[in-house]
Amino acid sequence: MEARLDDISLSEAGLAPARTGRVLLIACGALAHEILALKAANGWSHLDLQCLPAKLHLWPDRIIPAVEAAVAEARGQYAEIFVVYADCGTGGRLFEKCKELGVQMVEGPHCYSFFEGNATFAAKADTEFTAFYLTDFLVRQFDAFVWKPMGLDRHPELRDMYFGNYTKLVYQAQVNDPVLDAKAQDCAARLGLAYERRYTGYGDLAVTLADVADR
Repeated sequence: MEARLDDISLSEAGLAPARTGRVLLIACGALAHEILALKAANGWSHLDLQCLPAKLHLWPDRIIPAVEAAVAEARGQYAEIFVVYADCGTGGRLFEKCKELGVQMVEGPHCYSFFEGNATFAAKADTEFTAFYLTDFLVRQFDAFVWKPMGLDRHPELRDMYFGNYTKLVYQAQVNDPVLDAKAQDCAARLGLAYERRYTGYGDLAVTLADVADR
């Protein structure tokens, strides 16, 4: 049975003192599938993963203290700690906190940007400001992270108020999965938006983790 990722908190190996050469990835739970896939594909067995609840994205101000607490708990037990979050709505405060803690983090404003590639995403900013983005995780968890938190399950009439200025839904696919494709199309239909599927793979996330793994 597939683990629920909306509130997952996992560590692939128990923490122990002096884990020489090992790296701890403190990551958003929404990235668990992707990080585990990259680890398996590349044999990065020296990277351990601890995921914070994906639902923190509903309250970005809670991301910073959660990351700080996780870093403090693991301090001294790994050769390196790396934070697998982008800015994620924290207004630069997560970056400043990571600097204060002496740890690095993924570059970019959010996962939509680093999945597409930060440079590519930025180049499209002037022409795609009316696009609403979904990743594989958000397609899977559309009701839990979009439909219900916005109250659309109870008040569907709010759809036009929330999405009236959007013109299309862009599904940034990390994997080729017909089931997810169909679900993403249904999400677009429910929001009354045109649909575009864009295969991004893992984008800059793969590049960043490869760099971390090779240090």
